[in-house]
Amino acid sequence: MSGSTPPILQGVAMAMRHLSDRQRVVAQNIANSDTPGYRARDLEPKDFSGLVEAAGGNGGAPRIARPRVQLTSGMTALGASAGSGAGMIYDRNVSETKPDGNNVTLEDQLLRMGEIQADFTALSGLYRKQMGLLRTAVGSRGGG
Repeated sequence: MSGSTPPILQGVAMAMRHLSDRQRVVAQNIANSDTPGYRARDLEPKDFSGLVEAAGGNGGAPRIARPRVQLTSGMTALGASAGSGAGMIYDRNVSETKPDGNNVTLEDQLLRMGEIQADFTALSGLYRKQMGLLRTAVGSRGGG
């Protein structure tokens, strides 16, 4: 197993990349807060089940996959849209829509930025703790 990254660190790295992408999307929402017709966007939550299975944590239990909806022409005719970009979805937690069709509220977006910052802080702490444990493990082997 030497040379491979522990699953916990892989998960932290994936989550940090997701938070970075999510921060970019929220920044785009804020930048377009006065654009007529602009609809707030967000990213789909990250699925970490692959890391659990790779670590052997599934235990043979059946896996329930997240449902995927494929847009039909009828759904599109009713105004449904897939958004733009992989994993990008229209924000479901919108508190208001302006008369020009824009539904971005700066308060909601700033709250979301705060959540992203708190999650990033928690992940940074987890990363530091794991690296400290690895340094301790490597240091204890080298001394004996």
